[in-house]
Amino acid sequence: MRRPALRRPAFLRRRRTGLPASALSPRDLLGEASAGMLQRPARSALTALGTVLGVGTFVAILGLTATTSSQIDSRFNALTATEVTVQSAVEDADQLTGPVFPADADARMGRVNGVRAAGVYWTVRNELAASVRSAPVAGGVEGERIDVVAASPGVLRAAAVTLVEGRTYDEGTDRHARVAVIGAGTAARLGITTLETNPALFIGDVPFTVVGIVGDVERKADLLLSVVVPRRTAEEVWGPAGAGDAQMLVATELGAARQVAAETAVALRPDHPEYLKSVPPPDPRKLRGNVSSDLGQLFLLLAGICLVIGAVGIANTTLVAVLERTGEIGLRRALGARARHITAQFLAESGALGALGGLVGTSLGTLTVVGVAMARDWTPVLHPATVAAAPLIGLATGLAAGLYPAWRASRIQPVEALRR
Repeated sequence: MRRPALRRPAFLRRRRTGLPASALSPRDLLGEASAGMLQRPARSALTALGTVLGVGTFVAILGLTATTSSQIDSRFNALTATEVTVQSAVEDADQLTGPVFPADADARMGRVNGVRAAGVYWTVRNELAASVRSAPVAGGVEGERIDVVAASPGVLRAAAVTLVEGRTYDEGTDRHARVAVIGAGTAARLGITTLETNPALFIGDVPFTVVGIVGDVERKADLLLSVVVPRRTAEEVWGPAGAGDAQMLVATELGAARQVAAETAVALRPDHPEYLKSVPPPDPRKLRGNVSSDLGQLFLLLAGICLVIGAVGIANTTLVAVLERTGEIGLRRALGARARHITAQFLAESGALGALGGLVGTSLGTLTVVGVAMARDWTPVLHPATVAAAPLIGLATGLAAGLYPAWRASRIQPVEALRR
């Protein structure tokens, strides 16, 4: 029985014919892709514009989010992480043997390690203190509706007030004096422009001398819109704070807030520490995570839309190029180019457009982050992985956009192409 003849491998058959195998080296592929882009540079630049915008937005968003988060951390550490609020933990003051906060609360907290300043405050709820005016007008005339805050001197130190004019009151000289400190906005509403004439304001019918005008605070911004009077004076004029109204503001050293919060109740009320509860600062990692997540999700969606637009532009331009170069494709096929070579050629062109757009977009995004940081006097933060990945995203976008046009080009038959 005769055995069937074995089929010769393809490379042996090509060797018998004496013709070399068709091949496309990486160097030739890169040259063809460059020539294809440089034939129409204006159109290539416009095609890559979508990728530039997408990748640039991607880099700028991640960079600005990281930079903003860094600034949030620094401000958090400087202010919020050094602030403790102490509140009353009882609902009915009649159950107590005395006031929730002792008379020397400021001094007691001053002896706690890590405390910079502390003071008790509350908003006066008395109806007689509901009207504030800057002139002794007869009864029946309503004044401005401005909050009156009774505060010990430690509150103004803890809030880190910045004075425009005058001074703040202190425990020694103004212990029972009828003096007030007001914000610049409140002063404008009351028509007080200078302290050289020792202006007075009337809370209800009680006169108070204005000794200071506050221009800014680091904590408790509502003080700028209030009239602040000494705690002892408020107790004499309108009575003590209502149940649960009084609070304490504590400014601590950096890193000491949680420890101070744990010691506050015992330091103030060693007889009944359960009467007080301390509110430590929130976790900065959670705050940063929430901000970064909100900003990132919103703007990364915009970056994704830009990348999709860029991919559509590259795909459209590459497909048009395939239709315009049908004769060239047929000639290449007739000279021995295979379908995979044609596919590789057009994929290389679209990938090169995407990579070029990615590089330019990365540069523009980085410059945007640095420019915004310099304008706001921030420290720019940009992760190296973001800069390294951005051009690769542009390359992947270009390759994905060129898949269909490259496949379409590889399906063109040489005879049909040469007839056109």
